[in-house]
Amino acid sequence: MPLPRFHRLADDRQGHILDVARGHFARHGPGAASYNKIIESAGVSKTAAYQYFDGKDDLLATVLDGVRDRLLAALGPWEPAASGPAFRARLEGGSRALLAHLHKHPDDLALADLAIGRSGEAQWLGWVEAVVDNGQALGLIRTDIDRSLLVAATAAVLRAADAWTLARLRSGDGQHAEQGADQAWLLLAALWSDGSDGNDGRETRDAH
Repeated sequence: MPLPRFHRLADDRQGHILDVARGHFARHGPGAASYNKIIESAGVSKTAAYQYFDGKDDLLATVLDGVRDRLLAALGPWEPAASGPAFRARLEGGSRALLAHLHKHPDDLALADLAIGRSGEAQWLGWVEAVVDNGQALGLIRTDIDRSLLVAATAAVLRAADAWTLARLRSGDGQHAEQGADQAWLLLAALWSDGSDGNDGRETRDAH
């Protein structure tokens, strides 16, 4: 986390430093990006830089937190759906909103995988919990599995789908990237069905 002195900077100055850092991390990768070059490009002396951050890793964590926050803002809070079709439409709408944001913000695209994959991200798990609770209330998601395990498994599927989609976006394969929502839905439908209806999740998948 940034040191207190960083938070005392004007908002536009904070934003400038983080924008410059994000650009360097996106272009060169977190490992290869030079802390000295970042602070030089941002117009920050070495003395001041170490009063703002504990070092490169601290700066990277702050940048990734910003990427995560922008992705969550694009996704929006989960609004409970009242029906199966509305539930699926909400999931697909969130996926489209994320894709649109990433198309417009290539630096966020380059760092999204790291930002999403950071361990212990309560914000992401909170969103997934809301999805699972809503789906269970609608009878679309099984209730015979421990809730925390089901939330973790759902988050893992979404994480894998995100990684699949992001890889295709980075390669310029936007057409197949847009299939990510359908791919994720098929996996989630199989995870969420208890098979008691004899269709192995097809009823959930066809709720549209």
